[in-house]
Amino acid sequence: MAVPKRKTSPSRRGMRRAHDALPMATYVEDKESGELRRPHHVDLKTGMYRGKQILKPQDE
Repeated sequence: MAVPKRKTSPSRRGMRRAHDALPMATYVEDKESGELRRPHHVDLKTGMYRGKQILKPQDE
């Protein structure tokens, strides 16, 4: 069974984990309403997706 010869230092361990952070969520400005929404998702306020009415608009 393979066993490490030396303890991994906190610095080296941290460098290995440098790419593990989650990226920030992407948002785009909606062409119709001008509000921010996730790309490839239905705009929940208007109910529109790719220019088509998918859901009923939310009443405020």
